[in-house]
Amino acid sequence: MSRSDGLLARLRDGLPAEALLTDPDVTASYANDMASFCPAGTPAVVVLPRTVEQVQHVMRVATELGVPVVPQGARTGLSGGANASEDCVVLSLVKMDRILEINPVDRIAVVEPGVINATLSRAVNEHGLYYPPDPSSWEMCTIGGNIGTASGGLCCVKYGVTAEYVLGLDVVLADGRLMSTGRRTAKGVAGYDLTRLFVGSEGSLGIVVGATLALKPQPPQQLVLAAEFASGRAACDAVCAIMEAGHLPSLLELMDRTTVKAVNDLAHMGLPETTEALLMCAFDTADPTADLAAVGALCEAAGATQVVPAEDAAESELLLQARRLALNALEAVKGTTMIDDVCVPRSRLADLLEGVERIAEEHKLTIGVCAHAGDGNTHPTVCFDATDPDESRRARESFDAIMALGLELGGTITGEHGVGVLKKEWLARELGPVGLEMQRRIKDVFDPQGILNPGKLF
Repeated sequence: MSRSDGLLARLRDGLPAEALLTDPDVTASYANDMASFCPAGTPAVVVLPRTVEQVQHVMRVATELGVPVVPQGARTGLSGGANASEDCVVLSLVKMDRILEINPVDRIAVVEPGVINATLSRAVNEHGLYYPPDPSSWEMCTIGGNIGTASGGLCCVKYGVTAEYVLGLDVVLADGRLMSTGRRTAKGVAGYDLTRLFVGSEGSLGIVVGATLALKPQPPQQLVLAAEFASGRAACDAVCAIMEAGHLPSLLELMDRTTVKAVNDLAHMGLPETTEALLMCAFDTADPTADLAAVGALCEAAGATQVVPAEDAAESELLLQARRLALNALEAVKGTTMIDDVCVPRSRLADLLEGVERIAEEHKLTIGVCAHAGDGNTHPTVCFDATDPDESRRARESFDAIMALGLELGGTITGEHGVGVLKKEWLARELGPVGLEMQRRIKDVFDPQGILNPGKLF
């Protein structure tokens, strides 16, 4: 019996037939997430468990046979973190998609990892509650995937990222044991914070099979303001002025000229293509009109050529839709993109934008920038033709140049997309040798055989 046959036989002992996918054409479709330039292997089998016990069975078999396991959600990631290893078990958690509890008194939700972000958001809204993390892929991405990459979204400037909403986790360890971390109380400091350790670990320490999430009261409907600027630096000056003045917008987003044009070409939204940078600011306060007026004045003082506050929620949503379309629109420019995820201090945001423009000129490429400007998290997006070897080479070089620039400006190589395969080399540079050694030691404690999502992070 071959190793593959032995693996399948052992898996079948504890799994229903419908949980195992072995057709090569089908399993091949689970090999990649949405990142470019990230190698992937061919899975031996794809498993779609529905229960914690089934996940435990998979991990016991994998430990016994020394087979790598790659956990996956919706595969909307942008770093290769969910890419298959050769002859691995792909453990797709999308069928574990139940919302187990919504508690308005304790303001928590208890969910399985396959719950779609937007599904959870709408469900808690019915109780007058709010789950803030909202990645651009929120209609597709799963809570488990969000936890694995510590994802963010448009509202981070006010409400923070996924890590700030994960109170506790149920995790299946590499050897199949089930461990619970954290709590469901508002406070709790007992022992090391293992919950935070798992958030952002990209499935390299254990398989998240349940999460207790903090909720907030549902805020009022936000209103959005759009401000046009004649330069990216002027728009970034406005961002700094808004934050320095003590405002707390629910959203503060930036799109450069390239991105605005791409969105118009894709969706014909009538955005102002004469602008060099478009800044969107929103408030969900009791009196958003007054807040937007104050911010509008700061934008004008920073050099805005036009400031247009939305009149109502519908107009606000139209502006937000334009921002959410940015990455799809940039992909349509040349057919393929590499989406960077560099985060810098807000005070260096203008330096990053200008540096990206220089890198685009040097490499003769189109690079559009959209950004969660309020927290300094930028997404320079390299547009290129993947069928052109020279252009592909220049795209990769420009991507690396942007990460180097981000570190030079006191930033980080990833604000919310994770490291995966794409940024392994750069993680080592950011952490330094001592930091990298300690992270590897932590990995060894939880996964001594190295079977959990091997080849990712470091």
